[in-house]
Amino acid sequence: MATALKKLTKSNLFAPLLLAAVILVLFPLMFNIFRLNLIGKYLTYAFVAISLVLLWGYGGILSLGQGVFFGIGGYCMAMFLKLEASDPITTKIQSTPGIPDFMDWNQLKALPAFWVPFKSLTFTLLAVPLIPTLFALVISMPMFKRRVGGVYFAIITQAVALILSVLIIGQQGYTGGVNGMTDLRTLHGWDIRTDSAKYILYYLNAFLLLGAVFFARWLLATKFGMLLLALRDKEDRVRFSGYDVGNFKTLVFCVSALICAIGGAMFTLQVGFMSPSFVGIVPSVEMVIYTAVGGRMSVVGAVFGTLAVNFAKTFFSESYPDLWLFLMGAMFIAVVLVLPNGLAGLFDGTLKDSPLVLRIRKSWPSGALKAPVEMAPSVPGGKDA
Repeated sequence: MATALKKLTKSNLFAPLLLAAVILVLFPLMFNIFRLNLIGKYLTYAFVAISLVLLWGYGGILSLGQGVFFGIGGYCMAMFLKLEASDPITTKIQSTPGIPDFMDWNQLKALPAFWVPFKSLTFTLLAVPLIPTLFALVISMPMFKRRVGGVYFAIITQAVALILSVLIIGQQGYTGGVNGMTDLRTLHGWDIRTDSAKYILYYLNAFLLLGAVFFARWLLATKFGMLLLALRDKEDRVRFSGYDVGNFKTLVFCVSALICAIGGAMFTLQVGFMSPSFVGIVPSVEMVIYTAVGGRMSVVGAVFGTLAVNFAKTFFSESYPDLWLFLMGAMFIAVVLVLPNGLAGLFDGTLKDSPLVLRIRKSWPSGALKAPVEMAPSVPGGKDA
């Protein structure tokens, strides 16, 4: 661990310090509480982008179902908040007071057994990271032990996202269905809807995100990070060297799920609801786009990519409501053509290797960039003397 910290200290700290200055100082000074809370929502997505840098960028494992772990973490927090908002006094007009409103609408007469532990804040804080991590372990270990990878793994994770979203919608009486869990008000008696609470939650979210950034950078600076790169590039050599490839892949998948779950829990606190629209295929693919735009080999770049895509999405949808989808598509195409390594390519010197720049160089006239040839001076006594 000491060696990894030493390597991390020697590495360039400008990018994470710039990120800290932007989200802790610049944004709170520039934006009102409404916009700042919106940025806080964007930052919760950045947890998923960081997890994909570990999993996809360094590990070479493309998951199209990261929204599953984001959603499970969010639902765990939402269950606690919903139970706190459903006390017998607040719900006295229901036919069955003391249970969430959507359960009463679906004619449930008692709280389901798996909901009962979420009355405890301690249990909820443990469940947020542990349940998604255990779920990731259950679905990934059998696949990695059987050497399922590449596009097959991506398709399976996409199918898991679809199955879970359909299950949540179908079990309306237990999950809130397509509407999700709404009307979340207090956290252990503290009103999370006030402006002061939104400022506190924004900073809590920002510090947790910075913690995830430094944790990911530290992890990649260890021997484990080098093994991830080796697994991505030469998996057979790692296996022949005596390492259990399946265990390493399972571990990084579980770590990525844990990071996603923290982001999901913070999303629920920041936004005040959770629904299956953040669990399915579409949000999972969008989260991959955040990482690709920022740079799948850059932890800090992934955060800036998440912010850039969501800022553009908000700006285009507000200013050009009929064209914003086309403008977003044009932005993604431009990034692929000009920045193959995402926004991080602006700083790591790989911009010159982008497909567009290489094509321009290839099509440029061969003599256009050469210096003009000077006339040779006449020699005294020569033919022209």
